[in-house]
Amino acid sequence: MRVPLAILFTAALLAAGSHDDDWPVYGHDSGGTKYSGLNQINRQNVKRLQVAWTFHTGDMYDPKGHGGKKSAFESTPLFIDGVLYVTTPFGRLIALDPATGTEKWAFDPKSDIAAGFGDFVNRGASTWVDSRSKQRRMFVATIDARLFAIDATTGKACDNFGTGGLVDLHQGLRNPPRFKWEYEETSPPAIIGDLVVVGSGIADNVAADGASGEVRAFDARTGKLAWTWDPMPGQKTGAANTWSIISTDPERNLIFLPTGSASPDYFGGERPGNDLYANSLVALHADTGKMAWHFQTVHHDLWDYDIAPQPTLFTIKRNGKQIPAIAVGSKTGNLFLLNRETGKPIFGVEERPAPPSDVPGEKASPTQPFPILPKPLVPQSLTAETAWGLTDEDAKWCQEMIRGKRAEGIFTPPSVKGSIIFPGNIGGMAWGGAAFEPERGLLIIPTNRLAAYIRLIPRDKFNAENGKEPGVEYAPQRGTPYGLARVFLLSPKRAPCNPPPFGTLVAIDAASGEKKWEVTMGALPWLPEDVGEKLGSPALGGPIVTGGGLVFLGATLDPHLRAFDVETGALLWKATLPTSARATPMTYRTAKGKQYVVIAAGGHDAPGSPQGDALVAFALPD
Repeated sequence: MRVPLAILFTAALLAAGSHDDDWPVYGHDSGGTKYSGLNQINRQNVKRLQVAWTFHTGDMYDPKGHGGKKSAFESTPLFIDGVLYVTTPFGRLIALDPATGTEKWAFDPKSDIAAGFGDFVNRGASTWVDSRSKQRRMFVATIDARLFAIDATTGKACDNFGTGGLVDLHQGLRNPPRFKWEYEETSPPAIIGDLVVVGSGIADNVAADGASGEVRAFDARTGKLAWTWDPMPGQKTGAANTWSIISTDPERNLIFLPTGSASPDYFGGERPGNDLYANSLVALHADTGKMAWHFQTVHHDLWDYDIAPQPTLFTIKRNGKQIPAIAVGSKTGNLFLLNRETGKPIFGVEERPAPPSDVPGEKASPTQPFPILPKPLVPQSLTAETAWGLTDEDAKWCQEMIRGKRAEGIFTPPSVKGSIIFPGNIGGMAWGGAAFEPERGLLIIPTNRLAAYIRLIPRDKFNAENGKEPGVEYAPQRGTPYGLARVFLLSPKRAPCNPPPFGTLVAIDAASGEKKWEVTMGALPWLPEDVGEKLGSPALGGPIVTGGGLVFLGATLDPHLRAFDVETGALLWKATLPTSARATPMTYRTAKGKQYVVIAAGGHDAPGSPQGDALVAFALPD
């Protein structure tokens, strides 16, 4: 089976315009496999990897009490035509010498960095070549929702695109945002043919009629709008937006959208029914924006269970037939494997009963979809009896915190008395998503295990309670009868109340749906290292896989980049970074034949993880 898979995978890469030396798309190829066939760095010599160069962007923002969050450096660079391109949280695009990290040029969009953005990141750029002029353009969607076209050679804006090189993405929305910080762009645009396609990031839990989540395609030459697709057509509700990475299938002319929850996340009385295209994988025809098919992973979401990962495209062989497949995971920890031509589950899906809501005006879905295979990648229930603690005192605190709250498994509805949500709102599977190794047919996936405590606050009491408890997130959910209080369920010693490990790296055999291996990853940096390594860490950022039999992953809260054996999950190498790497790494080979592995170390918003701006490159010694 391996030879056909490799041949098919190579053909898919060629169709997407990618090859091993380069890294021309966020996920290496348009299908988001995060796989490079480079093998100069391999299982035998990875222990010799060392820092080759470090580049500091200088772009860090700390609001210091002025609203919004710190900026986070989460970019995955691109390597194209011998140049490395990296974006900063401010939306600056920087061209670097790939062998030395020396800056060639930088484009500054002059973003409004003090607007109070809630998810202040930029995860990368995209590229397109004009078949007429042969000009290569770089596209960057900035945090303040402007789409720029930039000449890849000069670093200057392309004046014939939009207005002076940019398109204002605030314009033309069904529900325009009330505030600038409510509507963001954090992910690189998708490119298919001569179209550049963008989703949006929308602030959670602001209002029932939050900013709308249209996905739009623009002409890559002119910036003219080609089409718009609205996930909540004919409704006042907003969001259901595509904030994560969009995948494309140029051969089939399809675009795959991972959508999130409709607004607001935790009360759905103003949006009755399943909210059909929210929390769904939606396939669109690229030329028209018309829907080909959709598959919903959560009905009537009340938990912020977005499809956070980029959909991953691959081919598997079952019953003597080659199946064009797509993997879609969500914060639930459920991983669905679908036929990407039809959206039909490969291993089957069943609807299982879900608990009813006890909140007046709310009607939770009576059932929710679960894949028959793969089995859930994380535990999906936490009760007082199963609570955990670093010490007996900690465990008792967690038990008392959970006791008396609603805790009835993964789809426990939010309530006024409080509900335990497990997995919490970072998953499950987070935005780092999966990597696919074609020779062995493995999906490699980081998973998080962290519970959240959710409480709905009646409207007449919200103003009095808002901000009362330090460390708790309060949100108004305007236009509904309830505000919200939300916090991760951590003990006084800041350890999760759910049993460890708190993060794992999992390998799933895509042809069978079975788990091949699972290992604990990372450590909580505020715990002693010998303890932390045994307990693991949540991860924000994705893995990559290489032809050298290696899985590279940063993403965890501790300041390390790690290499794992793709066959067994064994840890083969660990390097210390300036701070933790809340990003997905990448790899490339220069014209002189040297392979590099590069990652952005920007820090997490967590104790022991300072903010950073370092892009760090590793290579074997000469």
